[in-house]
Amino acid sequence: MPVDFQKVATPCFLLEESLLRRNLRLIKDVQEKAGVSIILAFKGFAMWSSFPIVREYLSGATASSLYEARLCYEEMGVPSHTYAPVYLPDEFAELMTYSSHITFNSLRQFEQYYPQIQASGRPISCGLRVNPEYAEVEIDLYNPCAPGSRLGEVADNLPEQLPTGIEGLHFHNLCESPASALEATLEAFEVRFGYLLPQLKWVNMGGGHLMTRAGYDTDRLIRVLRDFRARHDLQVILEPGSAIAWQTGTLVTTVLDIVENHGIKTAMIDASFTAHMPDTLEMPYRPVIRGANDPVAGQPTYRIGGMSCLAGDYMAEYSFPQALEIGDRLIFEDMIHYTMVKTTMFNGVRHPDIAIWRENDTLEVVRRFGYEDFKNRLS
Repeated sequence: MPVDFQKVATPCFLLEESLLRRNLRLIKDVQEKAGVSIILAFKGFAMWSSFPIVREYLSGATASSLYEARLCYEEMGVPSHTYAPVYLPDEFAELMTYSSHITFNSLRQFEQYYPQIQASGRPISCGLRVNPEYAEVEIDLYNPCAPGSRLGEVADNLPEQLPTGIEGLHFHNLCESPASALEATLEAFEVRFGYLLPQLKWVNMGGGHLMTRAGYDTDRLIRVLRDFRARHDLQVILEPGSAIAWQTGTLVTTVLDIVENHGIKTAMIDASFTAHMPDTLEMPYRPVIRGANDPVAGQPTYRIGGMSCLAGDYMAEYSFPQALEIGDRLIFEDMIHYTMVKTTMFNGVRHPDIAIWRENDTLEVVRRFGYEDFKNRLS
């Protein structure tokens, strides 16, 4: 039965349980056939009310900060695979209590913190992030291998023998990429770092593997991973962000007003692009609105205006089959991965609810935000 959007108070991020399970079944199948570990990247999806579902299919998660690591420990029920570009000295002792793996961005950071790991007596496996110097991501904002990148050590910086205590290498250079991109990346990775692989226990291939997108060649991904494991007797870890929650839910909004100036009509909604969909402005990309199209001559056409006072808080024109009216619902597709974790309370605008449409066709509102949430972010 389709979602009854009239039951949803707006604005609201709405996750559909059946769609999340669909993705997780596919990912678990890849994991089992390839003989690898696939874990959830919180930087892409950290909706912890859904973690009981995620735990049915995946056994771990990766964190990029103390707070994400604590969330993993408390809500996923397992210590995290932790990586951050730099660690804060006053947080590291606590970070260790929530981590099974800690990956360092540089040899300098490893040398600084490894004595603390040794002294802790905790069974933490240490890794080093490396830069394969191969990129297919065209937008520099999302390209970890752009020239001069601060993310990871390049091969020229590494010795023939890794320091004692480093058990794994981590690379991440993809962004919503196909299996062919991982295959090409592994060629570059093995050329530059292959001599180090016999010294290791694991390789973490990062995220960006969009295996749940329609048309993604999962058979090729499985073959690439199996072939790598056949060449190297290592545990292989992948940590996709987008793939987990890809096309699993929406941002449901309501048209509150229609403004017309100089022949341009703007449908004002009860959500904000800059506060609730910031990736649409920073990447930028044009979100899909259910039932709408790119501008079509002769059809009712509107800009979509956000509720903040930022002048650029709008999205360029969409055409609709019929004229919009105040009270109409506008449903923004695919808003659950990355979008939700980047939201702010800029301008004090009301934050969308977070809800789950369950498989039994019931609506569960898992979080509603209020004034105290806004106030407590400031001082």
